[in-house]
Amino acid sequence: MNIMLFHSTYGLRPAVRAAADRLRAAGHEVDTPDLFDGRTFDTVEEGMAYKEEIGKDDLLRRAVLAAAPYSERGLVYAGFSLGASVAQTLALGDARARGLLLLHGTSDLAPNVTVDDLPVQLHVAEPDPFETDDWLSAWYLQMGRAGADVEIYRYAGAGHLYTDPDLPDYDEEAAEATWRVALGFLETL
Repeated sequence: MNIMLFHSTYGLRPAVRAAADRLRAAGHEVDTPDLFDGRTFDTVEEGMAYKEEIGKDDLLRRAVLAAAPYSERGLVYAGFSLGASVAQTLALGDARARGLLLLHGTSDLAPNVTVDDLPVQLHVAEPDPFETDDWLSAWYLQMGRAGADVEIYRYAGAGHLYTDPDLPDYDEEAAEATWRVALGFLETL
């Protein structure tokens, strides 16, 4: 499987590279584009400020340019938090997308977007300050109306970016459960 894995607002940190290595060890080809030009951040606020400096349109342009050379192969789009938002936007706009793996984040859906039974798996903390219950319920319904086949996995008590061992949110048990389920999902695509 060819996977395009996008980083969070913290930038392309060691945890993203480790996740890519884990996916490669399972037999997948993985690209990890750096949407922040080599910059990494210690706080969400710093990363979000840099994202705002870049601008949403330029961030998406960078992501599209990174994925375009590979999209004809039928990519699985994946990402962490902000990167999940980027992955979702690209997957819903790519008729050849084979799947969408969202870790810690979702995004608004473009009006009238449709997909043909796109397999989608979301892993998110419960509760999550960025992915509230009301938001997730509405998102789930919108994704279903768009034609996606969505599975949601919630991890009680985990922090927002609970798969990153270098952050205070890290939850080893939830992270390992996420990877077991996610790797199983990728095997079905």
